[in-house]
Amino acid sequence: MDLLPDVWRQDFWLPPGVTWMDMDQLADADRPQPLDLLIALPLALGFVALRYLFDRYLAPPMGRFLGVKKRLEVTAAPSPKLESFYTQRSRNPTQSEIVSLMSLCGKTQRQIETWFRLRRNKDRPCQTKKFGEAAWRFFFYVTAFTAGLVCLIDTPWFWDRRECWRGYPVQPMETAHYWYYMLELGFYGSLLLRIPVDIKRKDFKEQVIHHLATIFLLSFSYCVNYIRIGTLVMLLHDSSDILLESAKMFNYGSGWRRTCDTLFIVFAVVFLVTRLIVFPSKIIHTTLVLSVEVFEPFVGYYFFNVLLMVLQALHIFWAGLILRMVYKFLKGKLEKDERSDEESEDIEDGEDSKEGGDYCWEKSKDTLNSKLSILTNSCVLNNLTNHRASIADRMRKAQ
Repeated sequence: MDLLPDVWRQDFWLPPGVTWMDMDQLADADRPQPLDLLIALPLALGFVALRYLFDRYLAPPMGRFLGVKKRLEVTAAPSPKLESFYTQRSRNPTQSEIVSLMSLCGKTQRQIETWFRLRRNKDRPCQTKKFGEAAWRFFFYVTAFTAGLVCLIDTPWFWDRRECWRGYPVQPMETAHYWYYMLELGFYGSLLLRIPVDIKRKDFKEQVIHHLATIFLLSFSYCVNYIRIGTLVMLLHDSSDILLESAKMFNYGSGWRRTCDTLFIVFAVVFLVTRLIVFPSKIIHTTLVLSVEVFEPFVGYYFFNVLLMVLQALHIFWAGLILRMVYKFLKGKLEKDERSDEESEDIEDGEDSKEGGDYCWEKSKDTLNSKLSILTNSCVLNNLTNHRASIADRMRKAQ
């Protein structure tokens, strides 16, 4: 700490009247050290390796059991010029760009639109990949929630929130809580490492903000020995994430509609209760109100609560999405992928289906016009024949 005296100033990290010397009363094994956070880096890499093995060996048989089907891909015809435009400029060319591509490639407008639609479909994540991601998170959240509940159920602060601050900062850290912290920190670090290859959803930016806020929250609370309240925050969040990922798994399968609907409703209730009621009324109230009964506010106090407020703002954002899904579900208008896995590619799905619908309509219209033309020509010929026969009959009568 002597190397960075400004960073580790005790008035930033500790309440007034508390010094780093007070923390020295704890044994080295019972005291959280900032250098302990470095173990989260190899743990994050270990989670990335485990994720690779999980996706390769465990997720495929699970997906087959639940009836997850691969999408039949129709590849676009090779076209270096269109491929260059697709990768370097835009995946959705404008009308003027399509006209220039028509003259450049010697293709019709319909052929170019179809090529881009098929090329975009190729980049869409398949059901098996989405299922593997949901299954991996489900197993982690189940393991983390179970382990966290086992190591917290007998602690006094699990039942009485004032115990989170009793005797602070001289609060010994148990080994189980240490590993609970490090594993959660390593897992969220692995999520950040896999951002370039994981599926990008509509709430991609909010997810990144959530992961960063969680990492800062865990790191800071560990350094200042906020471990008791930190373990409650992690346990509360993992409880609803289990239901979310399980609903996704059954959503990607075939023949599990009723199970998926039930899990979705249970998840919505648990999420709204834990994130909009329990989290602000219990967790934030503990850090904002109950903590000042023991010490005066300081810089770390405000920083920690700001991070909690960021999480709460994200909770409100996601609650709005969930309530919209519940409304559509009750109206019977909820689409298959909308309830728990809103992805940015779904927008393209709508565009692609629109393009496909326009193409089918144009084809049907052409067929209808051709049939009407045949029918019209037939009617005209019949009228001419009848008119000619009528004239011939009149001439015979006149003779």
